[in-house]
Amino acid sequence: MRILHVITTLDPRDGGPPVVAERLAAAQASLGHRVGILSYADPAPDAVERVRKSTANVPGFDRVEQFGIHPDAGMLGGFRAPNLRAWLAVNLHDYDYLHLHGVWNPILPHVASAARYLNTPYAVVPHGMLDPWCLTGQGFAKATKKRVALSLIYKRMLNGASFIHVLNADEGRLMSPLALSPPTVTLPNGVFESEVSPLPPQGSFRATHPELGLDPYILFLSRLHFKKGLDYLADAFATVLRTHPTARLVIAGPDDGMIAPLTEQLKSLGNAFSRTHFVGSLYGQDKLAAFVDCSVFTLPSRQEGFSMAITEALSCRRPVVISDQCHFPEVAEARAGYVVPVGAAPTAEALAAALSLSASDAAAMGERGRELIMSRFTWPRIAERTLDAYAKHPRKR
Repeated sequence: MRILHVITTLDPRDGGPPVVAERLAAAQASLGHRVGILSYADPAPDAVERVRKSTANVPGFDRVEQFGIHPDAGMLGGFRAPNLRAWLAVNLHDYDYLHLHGVWNPILPHVASAARYLNTPYAVVPHGMLDPWCLTGQGFAKATKKRVALSLIYKRMLNGASFIHVLNADEGRLMSPLALSPPTVTLPNGVFESEVSPLPPQGSFRATHPELGLDPYILFLSRLHFKKGLDYLADAFATVLRTHPTARLVIAGPDDGMIAPLTEQLKSLGNAFSRTHFVGSLYGQDKLAAFVDCSVFTLPSRQEGFSMAITEALSCRRPVVISDQCHFPEVAEARAGYVVPVGAAPTAEALAAALSLSASDAAAMGERGRELIMSRFTWPRIAERTLDAYAKHPRKR
């Protein structure tokens, strides 16, 4: 089968969708299919290096064809897209099925329109971008802009899909008020076992960050964005320090508007700021080393699709504390961590409980998390399920 994935960028600074697209494409290619990824090109050396580090250990990624389209200049370049249209005219007929990642970018409706013209089936994976919080929870101006764009441009793209790929059952349910016509198919994210086997030796991250000493640390690893609940985490950490005064907080990830307000908040919370460490973005083995050495991973988000960071933390045998808006109830069901309501108080209580675990109990919780991921959330298994979905949902006239 000839499959083309389409996404705005492959840069992992953009969050989970590029990481997912790269790995799903690689898993499909490893099953013997011809797979490509079409995205906008970013020739900046630091962007190229981030992509290289993020995909260095992805099995099968060397078999994936990469097509980088130069963005068209000007305010309306993305909507007119002559470079993209030229590529589609020459190449799109070579593919049997398209997989579109995301919602809010002109590259996607352009490709969807061309696919409909050629009667080529496609799936759309919104990556949580149609969650009610994403549509309404970021202020009136953004909500209005998205509502208008959805009505004028993106709903036609979505309704033309053969199916909507949702990452969890909650996502499909929460999208129901949009009254989209395609069926939904639930296909989660996962990991490659070879990416997390073997893991970096214990102590590797501490060796590169000696300021941590041997103190237990809580790890947050994601984009530093308001929706990730960092304001809740700051208040929760200050509360945790009352009972666990040696704890530290490590915050890893690219800034997306939260470093300045988060710094001010932490400075107002006693010694919370002095025990917080901003380490920037981590990729590849550096990221895994941070997971391996932490006492607990946390993601107190207001909204998530299906966090790659949670699956990676679990595969690194770490207890996790996540909000119920991460839509990962399997964590609690497997007793691999704590799933709590959004907010500072429940997050603080769960973090304190995780830090109070004995070494044997923490290890047992970590093993249950690893088993959960390896038994249910691996890319080869997920790739096979996507191929089944393609077969069950052919072109939509």
